Amino acid sequence: MTDFILVRHGETVWHAENRYAGRTDVPLTDHGRDQATALAAWAATAGLTAVWSSPLSRARLTAAPAADACGLAPRTDERLYEVDFGRGEGLTRDEMRERFPRELADFLADPVACHLPGGEHPRRAAERAAACLADLARDEPSGRILVVAHSTLLRLLLCHLLGIPLADYRRVFPRLDNGALTEIRLAHGHTALLSFNTPAPTQTPAFH
Repeated sequence: MTDFILVRHGETVWHAENRYAGRTDVPLTDHGRDQATALAAWAATAGLTAVWSSPLSRARLTAAPAADACGLAPRTDERLYEVDFGRGEGLTRDEMRERFPRELADFLADPVACHLPGGEHPRRAAERAAACLADLARDEPSGRILVVAHSTLLRLLLCHLLGIPLADYRRVFPRLDNGALTEIRLAHGHTALLSFNTPAPTQTPAFH
C-alpha cells in the first residue's frame, strides 16, 4: 500500500478576490510562504519517502521547504497541473457572470457536463492526476508521498478515486484549505480516505 498526503499550495495573491487560477503562475503571499514553512515543520517528522508537486511555482514553492526538511529532492509532474479554466482564467465569478452568464450558470449547475468555455474537461483532469498517483504507487509500493497541487484538481481526484460523481466535487468537498493535509491510501486498486483538510501543525510527533 502507498499513502499519499495531498496538499493544496499556499495562499496566493489571487486568493482574497477568489480569482480562478488554473494554469496562470500566480505567486504566493507572505502568508502562503508561512503555510509552506508550517508544512515543512510537519514534514520533518512525517516519515515521507518522496515529495512531488505541480510544476506551477505556487505548488513548487510550497513543496520545496518540506522536501528540504526531509532531505529529499522535490520532483514535479505535469499531470498535477491545476485544471485549465479556459475563458474563466483569472476572473472572479462576478466577472464571469458579466462576460458569459449562461455558461457560468450551466457550469455552476454541472461543472462536468458544462465545464467553463475553452477549459479542460474535468474528467480528463481527474484521470491524468489519478494516473500520476498510480505511477507513483507502483514505483513506491510502501511509500508515504507528499503531493502538493491545486484545489479543483485535488477535489476532482478525490471524487474519481473514491467513486463519487465528479459533478459533486464542490458539494462533497466544499473547501480545501491552503496548506491543509488530506491523506489517502492506495492498496490493491482501492482508495481509502484517512483524513481530510486537516491543518498542518507546526510540530507533530512522528508517524508510526
